[in-house]
Amino acid sequence: MSSFAASVRSLILVLGAALLLSACSSDDEIEYKERTVYEIYSQAMMYLEDGRFKDAAQYFDEVERQHPYSVWATKAKLMSAYSHYQNNKYDDAISGLDRFIAVHPGNRDVAYAYYLKGLCYYEQITDVQRDQDMTRKALEALQDVVTRFPNSSYARDATLKIDLTRDHLAGKEMTVGRFYLNRKQYLAAINRFKTVVDEYGDTTHVPEALYRLTEAYTILGITEEAKKNAAVLGYNYPGTDWYEDAFALMEGRVQKSVQQEAAEKPWYQLW
Repeated sequence: MSSFAASVRSLILVLGAALLLSACSSDDEIEYKERTVYEIYSQAMMYLEDGRFKDAAQYFDEVERQHPYSVWATKAKLMSAYSHYQNNKYDDAISGLDRFIAVHPGNRDVAYAYYLKGLCYYEQITDVQRDQDMTRKALEALQDVVTRFPNSSYARDATLKIDLTRDHLAGKEMTVGRFYLNRKQYLAAINRFKTVVDEYGDTTHVPEALYRLTEAYTILGITEEAKKNAAVLGYNYPGTDWYEDAFALMEGRVQKSVQQEAAEKPWYQLW
């Protein structure tokens, strides 16, 4: 190979490496180029509409970087968080929303910021077999929306999601309670089922919780508590399978007691 060809080959390799580095850096940050606020914001919206959420977030951030005192900068902060949310980058979205809320607590869009924060947690809720820390955070954030903005459209949807979130937390308590019941750790199971009845009394899990309490107390021989929970179950949920099961359980318990009493009494006292 001639020295000239070697030099050309070396130059190509250098240029290729430079282009590669440039491409890598463009993925992480936008090359600074002074633009009008309209140009940057419009480009960000185009990326958002095209589903290029990472690029959209970067360009919304660029609005604030180049035009921090523009009215568009405030909107861009919220739109950047929304872009992260759409990209399932919930931690980044929540960080952006917290900054927006802290800096602009009186902004007309702050209700939406609180609501979007609640959605970020809500969409990370896992099944009841796993840790429910995210569920509790979702409940707290959604309740914040209802408390702060009770007359907003966001509050109405947040209320629906709160009901589902509470039901999910009750389901977790039931899962743990059943586990203890199966392991014959009856007192631990009772505590879980009582939590469902006392703290999540408006959820779909209450009928089963009352039945499980009846079952656990019956096994322990605490008949009065078993009867009390069965009575509450019958009064509030008379048409459920859980009440029928509780009634059958208590009926079986009473029949057994009668049989035991009959076996212990002399034959002349049975009439």
